[in-house]
Amino acid sequence: MFRRTFWFTAGAAAGVWATTKVNRKIRQLTPESLAAQAADKALEAGHKLKDFALDVREGMVRREAELGDALGIEAPAEPEPALHRTLPYNPNNRNEDY
Repeated sequence: MFRRTFWFTAGAAAGVWATTKVNRKIRQLTPESLAAQAADKALEAGHKLKDFALDVREGMVRREAELGDALGIEAPAEPEPALHRTLPYNPNNRNEDY
């Protein structure tokens, strides 16, 4: 009698556990959930790329300073800002970006 009760309870618990796992996986595979996961991964990749670019820029500045010291060249304290080039107006240009 106890043996049957044990196996009945074990089977019921396994069924509940399996149903919970399947429902959780189904919720993870909905289009909204997949889109949110993709967006999170894209943000994470963007942050890693930004950190990498900042590290490269820092290394570049450090190396330029080393080369400037080795060659006896003084680097300007502030880099000159890039000038914004404006294009002349062309009425035949169908492009919105002028």
